[in-house]
Amino acid sequence: QVQLVESGGGLVQAGGSLRLSCAASGRTFSSYSMAWFRQAPGKEREFVAHISARGDFINYSESVKGRFAISRDNAKNTLNLQMNSLKPEDTAVYYCAVDVPPYGFRYSSRGNYDYWGQGTQVTVSS
Repeated sequence: QVQLVESGGGLVQAGGSLRLSCAASGRTFSSYSMAWFRQAPGKEREFVAHISARGDFINYSESVKGRFAISRDNAKNTLNLQMNSLKPEDTAVYYCAVDVPPYGFRYSSRGNYDYWGQGTQVTVSS
């Protein structure tokens, strides 16, 4: 069982920045493939970014590429998402997710992940 707790959400003006973190339980954090998803009101949960267990394979959705940066600290069991140049359309609840071995092949698919956090709200005002 893996427990995930997100933090760092809040209210920010357009053009501003936020840094989200996700603290994970478990003694095998370095084996987790991890991702961020988000869900805006009335919309489906969508992929934001993914990072492999060793951090050597990173992917972003087109909507955040160049503005967001995913990273992980395996020594602290923490996943991060640095969000810059925020836009009102980035407003959503942001979730971290874990894929434990054996890994799935579709990193951008919700069904690929075994564990989810409760989410943290990000609101970007115009």
